[in-house]
Amino acid sequence: MNSSKLRSSFLGERSGACVSSIRRSQIRVGFSWKPIECKESRIGKQPIEVPKNVTLTMEDQFLKVKGPLGELSQIYPREVVLVREESGVLRVKKAVETRRANQMHGLFRTLTDNMVVGVSKGFEKRLQLVGVGYRAMLEGKDLVLSLGFSHPVRMEIPPGIQVKVEENTRIVVSGYDKCAIGQFAASVRKWRPPEPYKGKGVKYADEVVRRKEGKAGKKK
Repeated sequence: MNSSKLRSSFLGERSGACVSSIRRSQIRVGFSWKPIECKESRIGKQPIEVPKNVTLTMEDQFLKVKGPLGELSQIYPREVVLVREESGVLRVKKAVETRRANQMHGLFRTLTDNMVVGVSKGFEKRLQLVGVGYRAMLEGKDLVLSLGFSHPVRMEIPPGIQVKVEENTRIVVSGYDKCAIGQFAASVRKWRPPEPYKGKGVKYADEVVRRKEGKAGKKK
């Protein structure tokens, strides 16, 4: 077989097809569009009960909550809206049907509920010191911790947060801002997180520390 026949069979001339005859305009790719179905958030659709001792100030995407324990405010994204019903119940609803709106729905409903509960009842976080010589005490507006370091750890208590020490080993952090309470409690725990062998350190009162077995000695 000569080179001309090889070339012609490669180009498809003998079968009656010509590769060069296929035009780009003849190639079409089809796309099908499907609407995104966003499920209703189970948490977001729950109503928020507002106590009588709590007042709300609503303006566009801004909410201010005032109660006997303090005052909190929040700016809401455009994906959600606040609705105050005639019964006094507060609801957070989606303004648009998007995936992000579905995510914001549950989040900001939880944040709003925390604000209402915080200014009316308050929150608290309990910590426990486990270890020989581990102690806590209050000096003015500072929390002083003895955690086995060469010097005591001194932490300034932020405004709006109350700290109480019980029996030198239990710390109670309370206030109306749940986020601030959690951050301060986490910063206290960070100084000496509980280790998994003997459980020594600073842990939350309801925290379960997974224990590990120490290395066994060599068998004789």
